[in-house]
Amino acid sequence: MNLDHTDHINHGPARPAPVEAETAAEPKQRRRMSRRTLLKVSAGAGLATAGTAALIDALVVDPRRLSHAAPSKYPDIQYDIGAYIPPAQSLGGVMFRFGPVYVLFITMKLTREPQLPDRILFDRALGKVEATYHFNPSGVIPIVSWGLPYFSKLKGGLTGKVVSNHMPRLLSDPSRYALEEAVPSPTDVHPSNPGVRKKTFNVPVVIEDNDVLLSLRSDNLDILSDVANWLQGSDTLKGKAVASPQLPFQVTSSRLEFVQLGLPRKIGDRLGLPYATRLNPQSPMWFGYADQNATGAGPAAITTFQGNASARVTNITSPADYFYNGCIQPLNHNIEDLMQWFFGGDTVKDNGYAVRTMYMYRGNPVPEIGFADQFTDGGGPAFIENIYAGAKDAESAATGANMSPFDSNEIVLGHLQLLQRSSRAPDGTPMHIRMDGPGFDSMDVPDGTPQPKLHFSGFFPSTDFFNTMRKNGASLELVNTSRGFGQVPGEFGGQGVEPEDDGIERFITATRRQMFLCPPRRHRSFPLIELSH
Repeated sequence: MNLDHTDHINHGPARPAPVEAETAAEPKQRRRMSRRTLLKVSAGAGLATAGTAALIDALVVDPRRLSHAAPSKYPDIQYDIGAYIPPAQSLGGVMFRFGPVYVLFITMKLTREPQLPDRILFDRALGKVEATYHFNPSGVIPIVSWGLPYFSKLKGGLTGKVVSNHMPRLLSDPSRYALEEAVPSPTDVHPSNPGVRKKTFNVPVVIEDNDVLLSLRSDNLDILSDVANWLQGSDTLKGKAVASPQLPFQVTSSRLEFVQLGLPRKIGDRLGLPYATRLNPQSPMWFGYADQNATGAGPAAITTFQGNASARVTNITSPADYFYNGCIQPLNHNIEDLMQWFFGGDTVKDNGYAVRTMYMYRGNPVPEIGFADQFTDGGGPAFIENIYAGAKDAESAATGANMSPFDSNEIVLGHLQLLQRSSRAPDGTPMHIRMDGPGFDSMDVPDGTPQPKLHFSGFFPSTDFFNTMRKNGASLELVNTSRGFGQVPGEFGGQGVEPEDDGIERFITATRRQMFLCPPRRHRSFPLIELSH
């Protein structure tokens, strides 16, 4: 983007006083993770080193949470935890809602063919965890999902009666399952995208083949590590001798996600990262914004296979259907290029706040121009409303409609604007619930150094729905691909939008992708195995 990032902007007022959350966090004394304990749980590749994870945990402030009694009935939609987290809070006049601070993603492969006793054993183990630690952010919230490699191991495989009679199918094409494998995004580094190259982290994406994804959510890293270690054979749970279940799992990776207001800036300051002073001290995300907008996520029901009155994309309709209240859960691993994000890469000047806001949201018009100082402490507020302007908004913007006033010759398409080409039901209801957040580790980094990460996961009604959203996040048909990102000129806006003005694609490198089926709670342990015998 060839903009003068300071002189052409009618800047906003000076930086206001920090915004205080209505349910503000309070410091509290608690036992922090020891390096010895962290070393156990980090045996799988991917978790931040023991020292880095301990540093992050030391910077986390214990949230003030609402008290909840032990539930009389657990949610059948595994991730429907609205009753266990605080309500949305106003930050800068915009409503946001935050889940537990940590998510520990553990991917696993089976060490042998699944058997019926495994279902009983794993179900009892999960029950033991929830009996030991309450099902809420102060305890632990486990979510279990299963990949295509698991279903292929069942009787008859993916085309056998066990799977084919129960796997949800797309209404748009009944020959296709709602669960399909991940595919490379159009802007991923991959042999199928020969024109794609990332500036700093030019790492090819890998489509993983794990059987199981265990997502453990909690405000307390000590609890997550204790549970993970017990499931892997520590024989100790909450300080007591408890025999670990002999499960046929081999851990392939463990990935730590953390979401708390201002935490990335604290990490940047503590480690002296070169972009630390440009990190917003209030944002929970590395890029400087808060993407936990209350209006940006749908109700849990719309993300399920059966959907709700607003939308349904599969043939699941009855509570008697095996996977009723289930959905699709992607897990993507992304390296974030913050040096390019904040310092501009190939552009003449650094990326100021207003320009970054256009990349993230939209440039027609930019929703927030920021402060006179576009760089210090992020250069502007972290809290911006996620406005939905219709599914055709990005296509309209690509023609130059409502052009940004910063430069009459440039068109900018925002990341959220592009996703909204397909992310919502006809009535405007979001059809997804995100469970993504920052990480800081060395997984897949060529030189082995810890780098800012985005661990992306969430809940969607089908793989096809998610893949379409991801494709629209790139929207190459709107881009002048003669300069990169593919081979054909854009279909809209003359020669199309320049690749550097295409959302946030060039600032993120996806290195791992996989799709999982998140079954209802009643079938979370080895789904369909009882029908294979």
